[in-house]
Amino acid sequence: MRNKECRPRRTLANFLKTVLFVLLGILTFSGTGAASPEEEMKLLRMYFDENELFTSSTRTPKPVSRVAENVTVVTAEEIAAMNAHTVAEVLNRVPGLFVNMNLGIGSFGSVSLLSIQGSEANHVQVMVDDIPWNFLNNGGAETNTIPVGIIDRIEIIKGPGSSAWGPSLGGVVRIITKSPVYSKRPRGSVQGGYGERDTQDYRGEVSGMADRFGYYLFGGRQASDGHGANIGFKNNSYYAKLSYALTDRVDLGLSSGYSRPDYGLGDIVILRGDGLARNFWTNLTLDACLTRELSFNLSLFRFEQDLAITYDDWGLGGPPGSLFQENDFDETTEGGTARFTLEKGVHTAVLGVDFNRGEMEQTNHYGALAQAFYDVPGTLRTDPELNRTGVYLNDTMAFGRLSVTAGIRYDFSNVMDEFLSPSLGVTYALGQETLLRGLVARGFTSPPLAWVSQGGLFLEPNKSLRNESVWSYQAGLESAVPYAWVKATLFRHEIDDVFTSESSPNDPTGNTSMQVNKGESRRQGIELEAKTIPVYHVSLAAGLAYASIHPDTEFGVDEQYAANIGIVYDNPRFLRAGLFGHYIWWDYRDLEGTEYDTFIWDLNLSRQVYKSEHAAVDLFATVHNLFDASQYIFEEYGNPDRWVEAGIRADF
Repeated sequence: MRNKECRPRRTLANFLKTVLFVLLGILTFSGTGAASPEEEMKLLRMYFDENELFTSSTRTPKPVSRVAENVTVVTAEEIAAMNAHTVAEVLNRVPGLFVNMNLGIGSFGSVSLLSIQGSEANHVQVMVDDIPWNFLNNGGAETNTIPVGIIDRIEIIKGPGSSAWGPSLGGVVRIITKSPVYSKRPRGSVQGGYGERDTQDYRGEVSGMADRFGYYLFGGRQASDGHGANIGFKNNSYYAKLSYALTDRVDLGLSSGYSRPDYGLGDIVILRGDGLARNFWTNLTLDACLTRELSFNLSLFRFEQDLAITYDDWGLGGPPGSLFQENDFDETTEGGTARFTLEKGVHTAVLGVDFNRGEMEQTNHYGALAQAFYDVPGTLRTDPELNRTGVYLNDTMAFGRLSVTAGIRYDFSNVMDEFLSPSLGVTYALGQETLLRGLVARGFTSPPLAWVSQGGLFLEPNKSLRNESVWSYQAGLESAVPYAWVKATLFRHEIDDVFTSESSPNDPTGNTSMQVNKGESRRQGIELEAKTIPVYHVSLAAGLAYASIHPDTEFGVDEQYAANIGIVYDNPRFLRAGLFGHYIWWDYRDLEGTEYDTFIWDLNLSRQVYKSEHAAVDLFATVHNLFDASQYIFEEYGNPDRWVEAGIRADF
């Protein structure tokens, strides 16, 4: 294992100099070339459109110029340009998101943990439409079970979204799926890609409308031998969304999806790990316009999330292939949401309720070696439940250039204290292309079931565990300066009753731990983003996110920062090429064998080779990790070296 202390430590000062140099280069570059004022404003609207609608902050569409939160939107078109295979790949390019791909950045189908502005993974609430995607067991969310091809857009709130969504101390990642297109002629696409290590990604979709009935259908298959020891990946996924216009004012919707990722978890010392997941979800919706000013939405869902993690012996501690340990998690959540939206005068008010009931069955199996090593029986079973309800109210008041949004939500459940989450946000337009934002919000994250009701191997449940809470303060500026768009956000999150692991007082050996509420934590920092308009078909983009953490985490982490750099050449008559670099500093000082001292660069290429009135064909290719860089936390899970894939896409 490589000794981390032998490597020169990349200083924050040098890192900031590099990124700021790029940001200044963007502004300098954007000042060259020629564009008329009309062309300039048209292009700037790609980045700053005051009429673009954002839904997730108050759970009803409103202009982005009225959104006080620090938000980012990723569209289906942007995802397609990345040739992304997973949600984690997409989020890895969003400033402020720290994506820990456990099996190495760039590994096909890699499992991942999401963090926002230095938060923990269980602080980030992931939603697919109105379905909460986080595990009941540990509070985190795994996104490789979400087919990236079904995504219409991803809306991200950076900072607590508890006044609208409940337990989301770090932020909200809301994935909105595609809907039927309004076309009597079926519209859709098919695509296939193939790369090194037998990496494959095939998908197809079709959508249309017949009278009052609409449909969207998707099917996909992914597979790879993996770009490392025992980290292969396979997944079959299906999705359907149907709509029916019951009347001119009432729409019904039904969607259902299924995915089944099967992946290797690498080789660790004498063990070989494998994971098998199965997700099935269905959602029934009703949207009604009750009056010209009042609308109603109802959503009822069922979500089944099963996961089996198995570790077998290589043959060094027992018979080859013999079971060491297997953990099976079978989770089912049923629930829904109902809300009224009133738009009258200066007000856009939302009143709603969320309710869900979750059941989890965990079964742990231990082989002979594990039984002897851990001194546990062959099988352990637990089956805790979670019942949660939240009621929320918010109102966005628009007064010309000024908008004020006040929100409040009350949450309670069978495993946590009741919690009140208020928020107050303000936006103010300085001129036509500059927007100021400010937000004060209280948020929380409830303890996952494993910590309060279930426990586990060497983990004792703590039924007195309280919610972790935060007061968050954010201020930002977004502006379309000549030939470029820039955005800056300052944030400070003050967290109370921090979840901390301590030795259980009931185990004199000290081998068993339990989670307790202990002390305070502060996360604060800055985000910077800049994009230029195209000049001779070339545009630049860069983003920086820095989070200072105090006190240090249990791994000695007191800061994290990440940067994204992009250079795009987009000539519709010739070629689209994008070179994207990503760097992250995790600051895990207490871990040996880490490596993250340089950017990882990906090159995306695409060219349209055929186009007619009703069809188009594109060829695409991606070179991952172009310069063979290393960026990983654990040496055993190092990122792949350079690898190449190519494919074809046909739209009709």
